[in-house]
Amino acid sequence: MKQLISVLLFTSIGLTAFAETPDSIYIRNNYEKMEVQIPMRDGTKLFTSIYLPKDKSKAYPILMQRTCYSVAPYGATTYRRNLGPSKYLMKDGYIFVYQDVRGRWMSEGEFDNMRPNIPGNDRKNKTDIDEASDTWDTIDWLIKNVKNNNGKVGQWGISYPGFYTAAGIPDAHPALKASSPQAPISDFWFDDFHHNGVFLQSYLAAFGVFGYQHEKPSDKSWYDDKMIRFREANSKNGYDFNLELGALKNATEKYHDDNFFWKQTIDHPNYDEFWQKRNLLPHLTNVNHAIMTVGGWYDAEDLYGPLNIYKRIEATSPQTYNTLVMGPWSHGDWARENGKQIINHIYFGDSISTFYQREIERTFFNTMLKENGTPNLPEAYMFDCGLKTWNKFAEWPPKGMPPVKLYFGEYGKLSVNQPLKNESSFEYVSDPAKPVPYTSQTEGLVFTPRRFMTDDQRHASTRPDVITFETEPLFDAVTLAGEIMAKLKVSLSSTDADFIVKLIDVYPDDHPNYEHNPSNIVMSGYQQLVRHEVFRGRFRSSFEKPEPFKPGEITDVNITLQDILHTFKKGHRIMVQIHSTWFPYIDRNPQKYVDNIYKANEEDFTKATITVYGSSVVEIGGSEKLNTKIDTFKK
Repeated sequence: MKQLISVLLFTSIGLTAFAETPDSIYIRNNYEKMEVQIPMRDGTKLFTSIYLPKDKSKAYPILMQRTCYSVAPYGATTYRRNLGPSKYLMKDGYIFVYQDVRGRWMSEGEFDNMRPNIPGNDRKNKTDIDEASDTWDTIDWLIKNVKNNNGKVGQWGISYPGFYTAAGIPDAHPALKASSPQAPISDFWFDDFHHNGVFLQSYLAAFGVFGYQHEKPSDKSWYDDKMIRFREANSKNGYDFNLELGALKNATEKYHDDNFFWKQTIDHPNYDEFWQKRNLLPHLTNVNHAIMTVGGWYDAEDLYGPLNIYKRIEATSPQTYNTLVMGPWSHGDWARENGKQIINHIYFGDSISTFYQREIERTFFNTMLKENGTPNLPEAYMFDCGLKTWNKFAEWPPKGMPPVKLYFGEYGKLSVNQPLKNESSFEYVSDPAKPVPYTSQTEGLVFTPRRFMTDDQRHASTRPDVITFETEPLFDAVTLAGEIMAKLKVSLSSTDADFIVKLIDVYPDDHPNYEHNPSNIVMSGYQQLVRHEVFRGRFRSSFEKPEPFKPGEITDVNITLQDILHTFKKGHRIMVQIHSTWFPYIDRNPQKYVDNIYKANEEDFTKATITVYGSSVVEIGGSEKLNTKIDTFKK
């Protein structure tokens, strides 16, 4: 529970702390702070902290972040311990602006999760509001009222602030010259709270943060008492706690009966108008300023968002400067430097965040906001997580690369681009009473887990309810790059089921252990999770109109996994695992079709025999040797 509370506290106050650091001393010596209430077009006032360089001899661009997580510390004499996306930009000199969004903390108004964009909203005249209009109004006020600005504005944010950055892109104010949505949410049906319509049960603890309105502007949290409800999980690991919780209807009765966002979620179990209106992607058209979208290959929260925001802008606004950065990070890791970049048990290199901050992010903002130029950055800066090197691409997904197909065969055989006999079939029994754990490690109640994204899958490959396919050791390295589609042919003994597809890098038997790991972590034969996705079978034809399976009938289930750039080295093996529970990262499907799983009864949960047929295939965008590698900056 301490981990949960610390994560939520960190989320609430951002990167704020009150102990003096070299950076905080630098801020006090070089910046002055002012706090203002900026009026929006409907009269609502949004609390805004502004940090201005003390040197008034020149004009500065404005760099802004809008957040639902508080711009603390509050008070004109209390300062943040850091400013902007990095210390490099902080010392380059900007006017830094932080704003509490509508309905949060010290701002007026009512909060709405992923507030829908108003199509075609005239930002200059109408009184209808959305996040784009609030961004417009804020920029307009800043340009007109903050002294020594150079007339140029940039914005950035990570996670939910990344959404607010992206939501400020449509119909942008002419002063907005550069936006960097980082780990942004683009659609709650595919990121954060859902993956392909599957509810992420690990988010049960998050609803307290997002599901209560404040009565009036406040610099104190109004939802802490709601989070205390989860303290009983402190004595149990997350698997046991969630299994004992039972059907999700019990979460309603026990924890979230008065939570408006939970009620919205359980009342809209399908991709109906409520969720569709909150999809930002359709509104990212005619973008006329520079965009740099950033994400982490191992981001368990927001991997769909950055990839699809980049692709959407590329498709609708081809003349716009639009670049994508994907590194070996979990959620937001690029904003901090730990020296060695390690996800769970896997080491990716030294000072990778420093390289990004200094050579990529700094270049993007300084060029667009200070130098009146175009950044000399590639279209896509992508990290190969197998070779552990950066790569530059002229487009993403990379074009001209031959597709790779993985075929399933008898006795767990997996072949690369060599079809096997397709009359084989593979059967397992999925029991929601004994779900497959999502991690090999015992954890307490974890809000948005991260470590499992590179976790060892040997705990799953030995279970009878997991089917596993594996190549022979590779004679040559195989690089998988681009989009992934798992085309499954399945049949069920029941009327519903979930499907989890995992792509895994199996290390050689002679692979040495890593010094950074505990002694019990054996890298010989390690089965590293590389990419996964979950899919609720009822949505195989439509996310809006679910339908049950017909028992015994062979059915197509196509699952889009998120993109990949990973080289499977010579001597390694490629593995694919398929199963139907992954708990408590995702909720349990009763496997008996019910109209609303959030309101299912205990007796609705049943075992299901699931058959996957050998005619199934996993298709990956392309494979070839990459020769555009660059070295990671070393400290």
